[in-house]
Amino acid sequence: MRRDYFELDVDHIDWVEADEPPQKPLVRIDFHGPEETLTDRLTDADGELLEDGETDVAFRLQGDVNDPDATGVVSVTNRITGDFVLELNEDADDVLRFIRAAREYGKSEADDEDGQYRVEIRTDDGDTVVYEKRTFLVYDADGNLLRGHSLIPSGVEL
Repeated sequence: MRRDYFELDVDHIDWVEADEPPQKPLVRIDFHGPEETLTDRLTDADGELLEDGETDVAFRLQGDVNDPDATGVVSVTNRITGDFVLELNEDADDVLRFIRAAREYGKSEADDEDGQYRVEIRTDDGDTVVYEKRTFLVYDADGNLLRGHSLIPSGVEL
């Protein structure tokens, strides 16, 4: 699927810098392409929608993490098959800011069983898939995991 089929928008991240009450960070991904293609990628072999634990979210840098103009690719993958559900280009600073907000939310709302951030994938027809997530992995341009920039729950070994 083409990356330009997707638009990404985030909410509930400014509270960290404004010293306001915590809000669960939300990333909305709007899809403007052939819906059947996205539906195929969001379902398992039995035609059921993938569940939270069957998806992974990651960001792969295309430059140096310290470069203020660095960009990268956000991806949602099927954890079972390893197939990409979707990919889209984003500025590294925006993604890392989102991850910081999710990390702070997790610290302040440790009893939130659902996750540290929410992903909503919406189609033009109004269909929405929601994933509650705790992990957001960040990789450098060579594919090495950047643990210090990733969101990895305590007790999880990779």
